[in-house]
Amino acid sequence: MADRTSRWRRRLTRTAALGLVALLLASLPWLWTTTAARGHLYGEADAPAADVVIVLGTAVAADRRQPGDRLTGRLETAAALVKSGRARVVLVSGDGGGASGDETAAMTGHLTERLGVDPRRVVADPYGLDTYDTCARARDVYGVERALIVTQSYHLSRAVTLCRHLGLDVDGVTARCTGCGPVLLVGKGVRDYFASGKAAWDAVRDRPSAVRSPADPAIQDALKG
Repeated sequence: MADRTSRWRRRLTRTAALGLVALLLASLPWLWTTTAARGHLYGEADAPAADVVIVLGTAVAADRRQPGDRLTGRLETAAALVKSGRARVVLVSGDGGGASGDETAAMTGHLTERLGVDPRRVVADPYGLDTYDTCARARDVYGVERALIVTQSYHLSRAVTLCRHLGLDVDGVTARCTGCGPVLLVGKGVRDYFASGKAAWDAVRDRPSAVRSPADPAIQDALKG
């Protein structure tokens, strides 16, 4: 009986050790996105200055024309940065053919019609199909070198880390999040934990953006205006 108990304990110890190793390995991408973004995350009130602020797209409202609550928060934060002089041009980047609707059209309309941002200061990239694509296309298509990037807290470290990995001098600004209760934040945090694995894989293999486009001078033109 003593031998059986000893063998069972050894097996349990080995299983627990293997489980811990597996958990640590699975957490490496999340640890990378979290630690690499340190020192580059700001609140709206203490954000540094940059010519360009990038707003990441997400689902639009049920009418398929207005931004959803979280997207509205991102746009409000970006508009505040422009009005305070911390940014001059807004690059709205999202899926122009998204399942919930045209993200960049909804973003542009809300910024210019509801939030009072000069239309000449808004540039839309309808092929920012995910965070990685947004960063890669900001660099390759729009020639962005330095920018602020706006999204909610649960997403911000991953966005900043990906952009910086791709060579952009980016600082993240936490977006407003009206209606973001604890349940939503926990759920989104868990989702982002797993999304960090894809982010690390994209970074390791230097994935090209899903849609290739020629260089677009729209950002430079907006900055001259």
